[in-house]
Amino acid sequence: MIKPIRILGIDPSLVACGWGVIESQGNKMRHIAHGVIRPPAKQPLPQRLHFIFSDLSDIISQSEPETVAVEEAFMKDNAQSALKLGQARAACILAATHAGLSVGEYSPRSVKKSVVGTGAADKAQVAHMMNVLLPGCGVTAGDAADALAIAICHAHRVSAAGTLYKRFA
Repeated sequence: MIKPIRILGIDPSLVACGWGVIESQGNKMRHIAHGVIRPPAKQPLPQRLHFIFSDLSDIISQSEPETVAVEEAFMKDNAQSALKLGQARAACILAATHAGLSVGEYSPRSVKKSVVGTGAADKAQVAHMMNVLLPGCGVTAGDAADALAIAICHAHRVSAAGTLYKRFA
């Protein structure tokens, strides 16, 4: 029998950092929890990064995932925005590695393709599929839905590779 694995998916942001926890056992998945971390907008960047790190550390402690998946940053038009998103990603990755967890990273396109079937899916399509794949999660389009999709993408990769991520010292 395949042992269930608990996965925390994270959609990093300095404004609304989505997170979602699932349990995967073979091709069966179960919703555990989801939410959004909203750092105080008027705080300086270092305090917002600390807020994300601290809240994610608490979520990791409470939900006890065995591995974490984070969405990769992508560059659009504004290099300054991409840099800040990279810093938010770093706070997320540090919270996971500080807890001794391995981290998988996935492009937005590969996450969408993994859960919807096309890399060009919009947020509403991703949220709809989360409610299909994780009955009862009741997630709406947005950051938490994206985070659950990232966790599912990671579950597919872990399952396909036959790899169980271990904590590292």
